[in-house]
Amino acid sequence: MRKEGVRYVIGVLLFLCVVGLGFSPQIRQFVNTPVDLTIFEGSNAVIEMAGATAKGHVVIKEQDNRTYLHGKSPGSEEVLVKAGPWPVKAIDVSVLPSIKVIPGGQSIGVKLNTEGVLVVGHHLIETAKGQKSPGEFAGIEVGDRITKINGIKMHSMNEVAKLVQDAGEANKELTIEVLRNEKPIKTVLKPERAKGDHLYRLGLYIRDSAAGVGTMTFYEPQSMKYGALGHVISDVDTRKPISVHDGQIMRSSVTSISKGLHGEPGEKLASIAKDQDILGTISKNSSFGVFGQLDQKAKMKNGLYDEPMAITTADEVKEGPAKILTVLEGEEVEQFDVEIVSSVAQNGPATKGMVIKVTDKKLLQETGGIVQGMSGSPIIQDGKLIGAVTHVFVNDPTSGYGCHIGWMLEEAGIHTGLLEAKAS
Repeated sequence: MRKEGVRYVIGVLLFLCVVGLGFSPQIRQFVNTPVDLTIFEGSNAVIEMAGATAKGHVVIKEQDNRTYLHGKSPGSEEVLVKAGPWPVKAIDVSVLPSIKVIPGGQSIGVKLNTEGVLVVGHHLIETAKGQKSPGEFAGIEVGDRITKINGIKMHSMNEVAKLVQDAGEANKELTIEVLRNEKPIKTVLKPERAKGDHLYRLGLYIRDSAAGVGTMTFYEPQSMKYGALGHVISDVDTRKPISVHDGQIMRSSVTSISKGLHGEPGEKLASIAKDQDILGTISKNSSFGVFGQLDQKAKMKNGLYDEPMAITTADEVKEGPAKILTVLEGEEVEQFDVEIVSSVAQNGPATKGMVIKVTDKKLLQETGGIVQGMSGSPIIQDGKLIGAVTHVFVNDPTSGYGCHIGWMLEEAGIHTGLLEAKAS
């Protein structure tokens, strides 16, 4: 019994030692120190443990029991973290070439022309033989994109209407090709004419364009490539992402703001300038926003920062104070205080990389926090562009999500090297 008691006491003591180690600052720092980091040339990353060695691409600085890693030159290197004279952890550090862009914040109008013609609903036609929807009967669904009719590519509702009318007058069927979840489907239907009407119809509600407002995030001054909005544009009826054939961004002026409330997101109301104030083209609508090329002669209102600004990787973003750039009235870009509540060092493209909270008294007074139309507002920390506002929390308009800027640059066609660094 005595031996069993001694073993029991020793077991309890060992258990308490292991638990105690888990709560020690040194062990927590060791566990929280990553095994790989990606930083841009000229940028810094911080690890909580003090004591590290590097050879060439990374410069080490020790301060306040922390290790500061500075990207000296592009390349990769293994940084050894030490406990006294003994190496205890190796960190693979990738240093990427520095990239600079000009942050935006301007309010912009967005006009998209769809790839094909989007089906947004069915409607019944009152014929001599009763109510019919030829399109629904032919199996065409809401959300389908009509890409071809009788082998002819469709780009607009006017093109569809002409072929439908010609087929109706000739009493012929139409061969319709649609894309459904990017899968091609072919069907046949015969247009119908309503009683007392001379027009033939498909029994479908269709749309070939969409428009809205958002915020410019950045542009690259040499290539004039830009990124805006921070999230995908979806059709208001189908809630599905719009596949873009082409489009334009235009100057926009904020006229008023509907303040955000608990459970009810607010909204910027803005007027879109005339066609002659087109700022650039749209070539892509992705989960990170809209992307394209600015016109060299674009008359975009200058932001607060007209000189190129360095960007950061997700590894460099830290919890704490930051700024966002956005417009509350007219076309004037202003800067407001926010807090980075959390940031995730993602291994692949994902839109919800940060949680931010508005702390600026003026912005809270004017908007209640984050409102629709603010999406795409640049987020700046320590003089560097770190990301863009993407979504608001419906039940807390003071807070929302942001995406890391590197993923937006990749979508814009500005190669950062992030994907290769994360894959290696």
